[in-house]
Amino acid sequence: MLNIFAAASLWIFLWIGSCFAEKAPYTSFARDATSAPPAVYYDYIIIGGGTAGCALAATLSTSAKVLLLERGGLPYNNPNITNIFGFPSSLADTSPTSASQLFVSTDGVFNHRGRVLGGSSAINAGFFTRASDEHVREVGWDPQLVNESYVWVERKVAFQPQVMAWQAAVRNGLLEAGVLPYRGFTYDHLHGTKIGGSIFDENGHRHTAADLLEYADPTKIVVYLHATVHQILFKNVTSGKRPKAYGVFYRDSNGGRHMAYLNNEPTSEIILSAGAIGSPQLLMLSGIGPAQKLKAQGLGVVLDQPNVGQGMSDNPMNSILVPSLRPVEISLIEVVGISDVGSYIEAASGFFEMTWARGVAEEFAKLANQTIHPFTIPTNQTIPEATRQFDPYKIPNMQAGVILEKIMGPFSKGYLELQSKNPNDNPRVTFNYFQDPRDLQRCVQGMEIIRKVVESSSLSSFRYPLTSFESLMNIMLTSPINLRTKHLASTYSMEQFCIDTVMTIWHYHGGCHVDSVIDRDHRVLGVDSLRVVDGSTFSNSPGTNPQATVMMLGRYMGLKILQERIPE
Repeated sequence: MLNIFAAASLWIFLWIGSCFAEKAPYTSFARDATSAPPAVYYDYIIIGGGTAGCALAATLSTSAKVLLLERGGLPYNNPNITNIFGFPSSLADTSPTSASQLFVSTDGVFNHRGRVLGGSSAINAGFFTRASDEHVREVGWDPQLVNESYVWVERKVAFQPQVMAWQAAVRNGLLEAGVLPYRGFTYDHLHGTKIGGSIFDENGHRHTAADLLEYADPTKIVVYLHATVHQILFKNVTSGKRPKAYGVFYRDSNGGRHMAYLNNEPTSEIILSAGAIGSPQLLMLSGIGPAQKLKAQGLGVVLDQPNVGQGMSDNPMNSILVPSLRPVEISLIEVVGISDVGSYIEAASGFFEMTWARGVAEEFAKLANQTIHPFTIPTNQTIPEATRQFDPYKIPNMQAGVILEKIMGPFSKGYLELQSKNPNDNPRVTFNYFQDPRDLQRCVQGMEIIRKVVESSSLSSFRYPLTSFESLMNIMLTSPINLRTKHLASTYSMEQFCIDTVMTIWHYHGGCHVDSVIDRDHRVLGVDSLRVVDGSTFSNSPGTNPQATVMMLGRYMGLKILQERIPE
């Protein structure tokens, strides 16, 4: 426990740091890694300038020398990131330099990783909501420090959305469907129907975790962009002592080699904030993971740790597209129904360019050298023409809204494995959607809530006449939303519909769980001077959207680490 003097000293450090803040795009300290010297020394080296890493780096820089290594570039000159209208285009960009890196799980579901300063907060749908009080208690966080950390984040990136016609209709439809009570606008996670926050401001401009670097002390931080870390370096590996992290090896965009080392201080550390895919991947590439699998990749073993990469989860999402008679606003997630059945109901709207999903899928099919088009439905399983009222491909810019449900938790778990020693290659990820029958039950119950919302009087002015819910289900069954086989039974069985049309909502987590890979202070078990601070440490996805909590975690752990620097 800190004494009063130490606590006061910490806050003085933080206040002094805030006096030297610099506005984005950080011309004094954000540089391309090609300009980095061959070797540098820092108190803290943070790998990953994403949702947690930016908050963590900004906090630590108030009283320590910090290096932040980010494999992508700045988000501020990319209109697909900064503007709400660019959301679909950013996901459809499959180029090698895209801020959104496509990967496909072995389950046949398209997914994305952020590859830009700000991480996945720069490419997502922008919903901002806190974790529940119950979640905070379960993981053992300090509630007061959690609240203070959320407020710190919210001052920079969170806004109250302007609820317009479609979102209002879904809100009212949820109330008609019995998702009660109505909570109004709140960041808090409360059962019922509410309006949540958004990282898009009133002008539709996105504010990412990169904006949190405005809190940083520019005299104590350096951010190297397009810096891809290949390996964390350890000493004492063969001496019988505990391995200790002391540096990292990274390359710039031209392939140039660079080293970054820790200063010779007892509190100096390397902190992995590379996300739920990148952090377990980098631990394995650095020799921490299942020994036999590391050896099979030709990697040396620093620590045999079979739990690295285990417990991967992705919250399954299923949705219904509702073609609209009326004009609908461009909106991403604003309304949420937090139900009692273990699923969350959300909505978005606008001109849905149905061709972008096909483009992503066809690009992957080419990369995977598939010989059969992934969306060909076997002739003996064709969806009956009589129930197919809409063909979205005949309306390339269809005016529509979408209502989706996300499974909380989930219970189903998977794993991550290396495919190569190249950190630029996506690892092989299996999420095992609906492996646990409780998740499937929740999906069915969530979809029944969506049915009630679609059929509510509140949405009646948007629906085409004589539209059946089954016809809307068939839009999803004939759309290129994943690589899974579609079955005839999906028209008649909600269970099969859930399985066949599952998608991601980009809330994947796990791979570096607390008490199996890291301790309660986020230190990697079995080695020294190494922590993991990001969504890979979560056993469950907090709240209806985890990004606020991942940003909070970066701030929270930054403050906890700074407390350790001040002697009692």
